[in-house]
Amino acid sequence: MAESDTQGTADRTAGRHVYEDPPGLWRLRSRGCWTEAAELLAAGSASDPDAALRRAALLTERCLFTASGWAEAEDALRTAEALARTDAERGRAACERGHLAYAATVLHVRDRADEARAALGRGAALLPPGVRDRALLDFRRGLVAENLAGNPAGAKLAYRRAHAAAAAHGDRLLFSFTWRHLAGLALREGDLAEARHGFAKSLRIREELGYLIGTTPALVSLAEVEPETETAARLRGEAHRLFRLLGGIPVWLADVLGDED
Repeated sequence: MAESDTQGTADRTAGRHVYEDPPGLWRLRSRGCWTEAAELLAAGSASDPDAALRRAALLTERCLFTASGWAEAEDALRTAEALARTDAERGRAACERGHLAYAATVLHVRDRADEARAALGRGAALLPPGVRDRALLDFRRGLVAENLAGNPAGAKLAYRRAHAAAAAHGDRLLFSFTWRHLAGLALREGDLAEARHGFAKSLRIREELGYLIGTTPALVSLAEVEPETETAARLRGEAHRLFRLLGGIPVWLADVLGDED
């Protein structure tokens, strides 16, 4: 879910994001092997707040891509919340709580929209503007505004804050997410050139990072706004091949890609 950080060594090692997995963990995660990746953190997650939260984040991401594993993610998140001691740790846990509730709601597993909003609001109270963790929080508040509250204007403001912060802190994967969602809003507004630009930026970053599970939706999105028929067909073909290679994830693309030859 960044490879570089402009802050000091202490900031790189304390409160590390799930987006900053070490190589072995990243390879598993980027290919959709969340269970195996979470196992690598299991030993430390019983007592270390950072390991516990990163494990919970991995399992929540699995829920979002597979629509399964909810109970395990919930248990992992409760452990992380219980271990949190500082405002920063509590704020990050609240951000993850909001993300899990958002995923359950947007995938129509259970309506937890109020919980998502409350948790992200709690995170905003604990994580002041300018700190690195706030970028991810702002992005997730944008998701709630766009997809649960039907407020694209509010979503755009949140995505832009997250976009600027991701750039400032060198969080390349989050930067790919903000490019993608700002492009989606541009598409809704009828600005095809801006949408194409943003989707292309998002795809390129994901390919550079080797984020395979996120590359499929990026290919599909770019194909939708590509004016050249042959190029659009090539992008869809790549998306379909990758979708099959990864065992049909993300599941929410099954209707788009699942029936192609």
